[in-house]
Amino acid sequence: MEHPGVDKVAFTGETSTGKDIMAKASETLKRVTLELGGKSPNIVFEDADLESAVVGSVFGIYYNTGQSCEARSRLFVHESIYDEFVEKFVEKTKQLKLGDPLNKETHVGAIISAGQLETIHSYVDLAKKEGARVAFGGQRPEGGEFEKGHWYQPTVLVDVTNDMRVAQEEIFGPVVVIMKFSDEKEVIQQANDSIYGLAAAVWTQNHSRAHRITEQLKAGIVMVNNPISTFPGLPFGGYKQSGFGRELALESLDLYTETKSVLSYVGTKPMNPFGI
Repeated sequence: MEHPGVDKVAFTGETSTGKDIMAKASETLKRVTLELGGKSPNIVFEDADLESAVVGSVFGIYYNTGQSCEARSRLFVHESIYDEFVEKFVEKTKQLKLGDPLNKETHVGAIISAGQLETIHSYVDLAKKEGARVAFGGQRPEGGEFEKGHWYQPTVLVDVTNDMRVAQEEIFGPVVVIMKFSDEKEVIQQANDSIYGLAAAVWTQNHSRAHRITEQLKAGIVMVNNPISTFPGLPFGGYKQSGFGRELALESLDLYTETKSVLSYVGTKPMNPFGI
């Protein structure tokens, strides 16, 4: 990236690495686009279709073993349905099958490395020290098939507050924190209270509310009543320290091209602006 022959740098990865790339690219004024980390909020209102919200939220955090930049790892649930939601969420999480990702019956695979496995578990330990409670998971699975490889159970943390490190820092693993809220104003403030702004999800049957909330969320992509975060042709990218620039859409072409203006005179008489 420091070589003067490189005109453009596009990076997808961790936020601190993106900052380093941006600093180095500034020495030669390279154009840079960054798709970085996330701590995406997932908001479930009291009028949501509970079954859809539960299974969609389970997918939103545990697909790809939680190792996705836009994983919806901060789950905000309205206080009136919080207990019921947590009970159903844990019940569905227990049904997830860990194992070989090439097996069609597998839902959750292995962690990318031993170091990342230790990082994930250290966050769970930290959460307990901060006052959170493990509703499910929080350890390596047992059994012969899990003796090799870097495995970690899908983990549900409750009794979490938004100021805890596990609610603010990207874990990049199969760990979700579930918090309760009482009204729209409160949950918007908490959802936006993050250095990240990659994705967000909203579950409600009130479409006026959905539009009102999505407008105020500081996120590059917002899912309403569905867990799928990308679709061909829709720009994908973040706000704040989740980076800048958009991928997967026509807007991406602007990031790899330069506008050049050319003024060419084809008249027969010389141009003489001074009139001399």
